[in-house]
Amino acid sequence: MKVIMRSVDMICCTSKEGVITPIKFRITDENKEYKIIRIDKILSRDEEKLAGNRMLVFKVQSVINNCEWLFEMKYEFSTCKWFLYKI
Repeated sequence: MKVIMRSVDMICCTSKEGVITPIKFRITDENKEYKIIRIDKILSRDEEKLAGNRMLVFKVQSVINNCEWLFEMKYEFSTCKWFLYKI
C-alpha cells in the first residue's frame, strides 16, 4: 500500500453509542475533479496515537470499475478531519 495522507470529505454514520462508521468519501483527482468512492466493506477498526494525536484507523474495501481496492482511512479526533492514508 502507498502512503498518501490526503484530506477527504467523508459521509459517515455515528451510532447512539458513539461508534463511527464511514459510508463514502469524496476526493479530487489529478484534473481537480471530484471523485466519490463508496465504502463497501469495513475490514478493521483500530485506534492509534500518531504524534500524540488520537486517531481512528479504518481498513476498508471498495469496488471501483469492477476492481477491488483496499484503502486505509484515518479520523483525527482533535480536528475532526478525515484522511485517505493509504491506497
